[in-house]
Amino acid sequence: MHMSVTLRRVQRWWALAIAVFALDWVTKQAIEVNLHYGQEIPLLPFFDLTLRYNSGAAFSFLAEAGGWQRWFFSLIAMAVVVGISWRLAKIGHSHKLEALSLTLIMSGAIGNLYDRLVYGHVIDFIQVHWQSTWYFPAFNVADSAITVGVVLMLVEGVFHKDSKGKAE
Repeated sequence: MHMSVTLRRVQRWWALAIAVFALDWVTKQAIEVNLHYGQEIPLLPFFDLTLRYNSGAAFSFLAEAGGWQRWFFSLIAMAVVVGISWRLAKIGHSHKLEALSLTLIMSGAIGNLYDRLVYGHVIDFIQVHWQSTWYFPAFNVADSAITVGVVLMLVEGVFHKDSKGKAE
């Protein structure tokens, strides 16, 4: 495949990934500038803005591991970006829902990778809770993009069938 064809196939997906990354970055910067660590601003009875730092992975997995996890999760994110870019070059023009789901996952990986490399932790600021007694771990736009991407991928796997009735 020629390089120009490959670039054309991935450029719209990379443009979307950059836009989601930019939204993630802008929101994190706004929270970082306007809140102090741990501050909570109630917006709805079940939703607060807060400033939290996560040096681990999802749900603070390995957050207290001593520092090596920063580089481990950064390498995983870089591998994800390269792998997804390769896959987008192959399917970006023909499998739109899969390409969208992969792009959202990639943009979230880039957003959290940026935080890990620049700050040594991921900035989280969305806090969902129930009656101030149960709290879901804080998250951010990048985490939301990854989640939506995974859900879209599952939806495609369940509902997108080829003519023989098998998932493509």
